[in-house]
Amino acid sequence: MAPLTGVRQEPELYLFRGTEFKPERSAITVTHELLTIGRISVDIYPNDIGVDLEDVTSFGKYLGGSPSNVAVAAARHGRRTGVITRTGDDAFGKYLHRELHKFGVDDTFVAPVKEWPTAVTFCAIKPATDEFPLYFYGRFPTAPDLQIKADELDLDAIRDAGIFWSTVTGLCQEPSREAHIKAHEARDRDKLRIGQYTILDLDYRPMFWASEEEARAQVARILPHVTVAIGNDKECAVAVGEGTPDEQADRLLAAGVEIAVVKLGPEGVMAKTRTERVVSAPVPVETVNGLGAGDSFGGAFCHGLLSGWSLAEVLDYANAAGAIVASRLSCADAMPTPEEVTSLLAERGRLVPGQFATEGAAL
Repeated sequence: MAPLTGVRQEPELYLFRGTEFKPERSAITVTHELLTIGRISVDIYPNDIGVDLEDVTSFGKYLGGSPSNVAVAAARHGRRTGVITRTGDDAFGKYLHRELHKFGVDDTFVAPVKEWPTAVTFCAIKPATDEFPLYFYGRFPTAPDLQIKADELDLDAIRDAGIFWSTVTGLCQEPSREAHIKAHEARDRDKLRIGQYTILDLDYRPMFWASEEEARAQVARILPHVTVAIGNDKECAVAVGEGTPDEQADRLLAAGVEIAVVKLGPEGVMAKTRTERVVSAPVPVETVNGLGAGDSFGGAFCHGLLSGWSLAEVLDYANAAGAIVASRLSCADAMPTPEEVTSLLAERGRLVPGQFATEGAAL
């Protein structure tokens, strides 16, 4: 896989108009190495570990939402990233803009929606029993980030991005569904340059769907535009049916995906192409909060693809990045640096990008 070259980002101009924060694009087109679309929220995580939510006495506030976390994770690896999403026209929306700036994520395509408040997510953190239940507030009947409209999209920015990342959750209702479909249709899989990828996070959350069948039908509309699909066994089952990880990966490949990534839980993660099968064994850590590990994996996976590493190197690196966040409390704030990831890999005797190792090699 060749690295992405010749991509640069020009400065943005941000203006306050009255009480609203409205970013404006500069006259020079911005090209993102990673552009994500979809969910954003304020994560309210307990400072009290190991107790039920009703017994928590204090909380911390963090940026959240899977596609936004992925952009943060890739930015931590030095990538130029941006998010297409919507917040409420409120204090929490201003907070999320501020956090995106802090993490170096372009918020040009983040705008307020007056009708709906910024979504908030609470969770309990009980690592001893591997329980991290999520409680979504401000998402029913809808949320600002589900109000992205097709006619608001900058299709040139979507086409030009090195990687375009979306999730299945963004397909759960209109107008977000139409926007996601239009974005993917504008990014013709057969016209992507070498080093460009279109990634679908299979991210199935049953509370947002009437049925698995409805979700599967919408995934089928997007897969013809996707080059990489990532999900665990349940998410892959919703997308392409029950089966072994290899059977699910093969079905994703048959749908035209070039890289199928199936997370294997305690057995690690597998990636499969038409010519290669790679398994990365788990990187054991003491889990504090498992909620952000998948987003850290995603951002690191994008960094590896953009770096032109082998699939085995990409997978081991992303696996380690996910493990690091699982060992920390928050999600966005916990995303690791490249030095932290390579240090953990070296410490565990694992494959470090650029160095030969047999673990994680193609099987």
